[in-house]
Amino acid sequence: MSKPASPPNPNIINRARGPRGISGPVERAKDWKGTIKRIWTYMEKQRAALIASITFVVISTLLGLLGPYMIGVIIDEHILPKDISGTFKFLIVLAAVYLAAAVFTWLQTFMMVRVSLRTIRTLRQDLFDKLQTLSLRFFDKRTHGDLMSRITNDIENLNNALSQSVVQIFSSVLMVAGVAIAMFSLNWLLAIVTLLVIPVMIFTTKKIIAYSSSYFIKRQRDLGELNGFIEESISGSEVTSLFGKEEKMNQQFSAFNERLRQSAMSADTVSGFLGPVNNFINNMGLGVIIAVGAVMTVQGQATVGIIAAFVTYSRQFFRPIGQLSNLLNLFQSAIAGAERVFEIMDETPDISNHKNAVAVDSLKGHVEFSHVDFDYGEGKPVLKNIDFQVRPGEKVALVGPTGSGKTTIINLLMRFYDVTGGEIRVDGRDIRDYEISSFRGKIGVVLQDTFLFSGTIMENIRYGRLQATDEEVIAAAKMASAHRYIKHLPEGYQTRLTSGGSNLSQGQRQLLAIARAILADSEILILDEATSSIDTKTEVEIQKGIHRLMEGRTSFVIAHRLKTIEHADRILVIHQGEIIESGTHQELLQKKGFYFNMYKSQMSLSV
Repeated sequence: MSKPASPPNPNIINRARGPRGISGPVERAKDWKGTIKRIWTYMEKQRAALIASITFVVISTLLGLLGPYMIGVIIDEHILPKDISGTFKFLIVLAAVYLAAAVFTWLQTFMMVRVSLRTIRTLRQDLFDKLQTLSLRFFDKRTHGDLMSRITNDIENLNNALSQSVVQIFSSVLMVAGVAIAMFSLNWLLAIVTLLVIPVMIFTTKKIIAYSSSYFIKRQRDLGELNGFIEESISGSEVTSLFGKEEKMNQQFSAFNERLRQSAMSADTVSGFLGPVNNFINNMGLGVIIAVGAVMTVQGQATVGIIAAFVTYSRQFFRPIGQLSNLLNLFQSAIAGAERVFEIMDETPDISNHKNAVAVDSLKGHVEFSHVDFDYGEGKPVLKNIDFQVRPGEKVALVGPTGSGKTTIINLLMRFYDVTGGEIRVDGRDIRDYEISSFRGKIGVVLQDTFLFSGTIMENIRYGRLQATDEEVIAAAKMASAHRYIKHLPEGYQTRLTSGGSNLSQGQRQLLAIARAILADSEILILDEATSSIDTKTEVEIQKGIHRLMEGRTSFVIAHRLKTIEHADRILVIHQGEIIESGTHQELLQKKGFYFNMYKSQMSLSV
């Protein structure tokens, strides 16, 4: 059930961060070198562990090179002369060499895993920190599932590549170079015969990787889209059940799932040719070495021990080359994922602090919209010439048809978006001059659709003011009329909520949101249909608490039920992005205009 990515929905503040539509295809990774350099800037912070890992690689490689040479010596100097005692002594030394090689191989892996995990921890933290700086406009254009895929799957792919591949690539290159030197030192002719296989392996590897690269990128894109659909379907499961669309959702999931299966099958099938093809070439090369070596032995140009050493060296020579081929497969998936991560980290927030932004200690609450215009960048105005002032402590209601621009006004006041014309001033200063976090911290908000975090009820209310004591939390809950149902829960304020507070009713969740706003004790208050999900009896009680909460605070109330805002100091009637009427409840009724007709219509429906 995807939705268009643009234009952004103006009612952002009206809901929790729900799922967005499926995003477009991920662009193919282009700057491999640049991406690798950026990854290195994270890895080099673990310089000591990297040096230790490289040292262990060198030691284990040298020990690995020593083994085949010792095998040749054992055959020529002890086995063929039938020196049993010398053979056993050398075998003990050979066993010790291979044991030491195994220990150092484990140590290099251990150190590299530490480097990888610390690198990924820092990268993941930077990515999460970056997401906190991005505005709602960014999230409007992307699915939550795709963003989750970048934070989890793409970073995990990079983690696997770093922990399993970086040290192996260095080890493989070192082993190939060491084996080549050892082979030339033993017999240059057999060494040349061995090296003739390399161009064939490089050619086949390059062709297969070039062909499979696009499939790996498509697989990552399809995985992100599937995650987005899953997140959306889980979040909207209740709506799906209400409308009986389970079969439709199954069909859509099947389509996304099949698309991922096909792209993953293509990527894995094409890349899967690497191993078998290189093994075939490896075995053919080994056969050529044995054949040439046999001829040279008969002619007295080589010994049996040298041939045995070459057979072992050839295995050590071709195995790292084959590993490099497989590691490149793993790396191309990881680099594609890393570029997707860096794409987010390179995003420039369209809402950011100015260089000399002023931190907000307190606000009086004088709000002024001065000839404000706004659109979402497509040239279609959402607000036109919004001009009004709100004095400190004044209670202003915003009313109008759905989509008229009420919530957009609040979004601009919260600076979720910046105006495209005019300015908004609070206490005489343009809100773009304030430090964003401290400014928003002085505004309390109660949304129509409440979002609660996983955790206890106590923790969720305390989210309004983290340093509040338990007694202050309970006092806020009492003022919001939430205490009367919380005390009857099995664990009271320590009752744990599931994600989104789904184990509470909508009305109970809204009471917690009101308690949270009361605890925040902000100078400016925004109420967006704060009692819409509460029964009539509870609403009477909670209105008392809300009135106490609003006392002395500049308050903005978005309301559809006009009965709830009759006592507002001023009512602004918004229609098609413009203020068409302004006044008290009685003044607007006397005008017998747009507001009068809205009120009359609601009263007739309620009779």
